[in-house]
Amino acid sequence: MSEVRGEPGSGTEAGARFFCTAGRGLEPFLMREVRARLAATEVEYISGKVFFTTCSDLNMLKKLKSAERLFLLIKKQFPLISSVSKGKLLNEMQRLINEDPGSWLNAISIWKNLLELDAKKEKLSQRDDNQLKRKVGENEIIIAKKLKIEQMQKIEENRDCQLEKQIEEETLEQRDFTTKSENFQEEEFRNDIEKAIDTHNQKDLTFRVSCRCSGTIGKAFTAQEVGRVIGIAIIKHFGWKADLRNPKLEIFIHLNDVYSVVGIPVFRVPLASRAYIKTAGLRSTIAWAMASLADIKAGAFVLDPMCGLGTILLEAAKEWPDVYYVGADVSDSQLLGTWDNLKAAGLEDKIELLKVSVIGVLWPMPYTARFMKLPGCPFGKSEGNVESDGNCHCLQKVLILLFLTFHLGKSLS
Repeated sequence: MSEVRGEPGSGTEAGARFFCTAGRGLEPFLMREVRARLAATEVEYISGKVFFTTCSDLNMLKKLKSAERLFLLIKKQFPLISSVSKGKLLNEMQRLINEDPGSWLNAISIWKNLLELDAKKEKLSQRDDNQLKRKVGENEIIIAKKLKIEQMQKIEENRDCQLEKQIEEETLEQRDFTTKSENFQEEEFRNDIEKAIDTHNQKDLTFRVSCRCSGTIGKAFTAQEVGRVIGIAIIKHFGWKADLRNPKLEIFIHLNDVYSVVGIPVFRVPLASRAYIKTAGLRSTIAWAMASLADIKAGAFVLDPMCGLGTILLEAAKEWPDVYYVGADVSDSQLLGTWDNLKAAGLEDKIELLKVSVIGVLWPMPYTARFMKLPGCPFGKSEGNVESDGNCHCLQKVLILLFLTFHLGKSLS
């Protein structure tokens, strides 16, 4: 099994090795997504996790929609030997740190570079905004002074020379002040970057360990016991300090009978926690996967006739904005929740809401439609046709995201 690639300090130029956790059945969706969005290579998966290599920055990594959490990979190897005594198992756990410290130092270096690059881009963006505002302010001052000069010239023509000298002096002073201000801001920016590098110095790192144990390992040890063993080994080997409340670095370890995985969470907040969803209904990753199955194109008309809290429509509208969306539901409380979500996401003008009974309006209509159930996510796999006598002309050009029987994952089109 593979480990982190690249030399320490290389950042993401040569590609860093990541993995994402995913819900059951969503691994194929996530594999397609990392290839499409991140141009990822060496994509592979095991149950609940997708591993890949990419040169993408944090802004691109944040756009993954079918992933639960994102980790920078430190180690991925075969499971610990479970047929030995507890003492030997403890030694095997410590070997995760002691056996190959280079992979740890390489991962920490890449992690630091990712954070510093992201902070630098954010700082540059803020500085550009400040410079733009300052230039606008300077232009307004110059325009006001020109108007004042013209008025003074009309009133006191005999003082033209004196006024011109005064203007030149003021302009030189203003340029000198602007130059000093820019130099000061650039110096502050460099100091901030240096402080960020010093803050992430490996000797000053604080950390905590999060563990998941299952199978034979889970029966022999609790997650707290494994975390304590790993934590002590890290302190002895690297000299980092443990901080359970507010660490700079979190180490994630998953041990079971199939594999041993060690990684660093890239973001504190899971990718599945959407900032634009106020009240969650269906899991956001599943909702995105359902919408992606509909093969939505620009200019389409999309209807979710049992929209609930509108999670599927929100995910679809964020991913495919140039589409007309309609959500329908018979419940006032569900529609009110959907409206709150639309306002929080700023999509009030993108999605129309209707209070209507799908049984009373759509069921009597004759139609033929195709449905597909998400493969293993989380209801197994099935597909087929739903038919009714005659042709339903009003539905011929309408793409229906119809999730039958309490949103059991069926997509009609």
